[in-house]
Amino acid sequence: MLSAFHDTVLVHLSSPVLAQISNPTPETPPVADKLMKLVRYFTWFVLLSGVLGITFAGGRFAWEKWSGSGLASPKMVAGAMIGGIIATSAGTIMNAAIG
Repeated sequence: MLSAFHDTVLVHLSSPVLAQISNPTPETPPVADKLMKLVRYFTWFVLLSGVLGITFAGGRFAWEKWSGSGLASPKMVAGAMIGGIIATSAGTIMNAAIG
């Protein structure tokens, strides 16, 4: 009897077990529409602030050039451009991370 049990266990352990898992369908969270609306507003705010930052830095750059004072605005332009690159690539990075 022990050898029959041993043979049965060995047969079941040596055969591959293929689990069948159904493909789940994603379901939106309850407040997804409000959250997406907030994300869209935030995106517009970031884009608008980037454009305003570059415009302000350009105006300051012109003023500093015209008045002959020291040039500190190129750092502002570079900072605004780097911030804009990070802000616009954040969506792509998140899409790649989520899948």
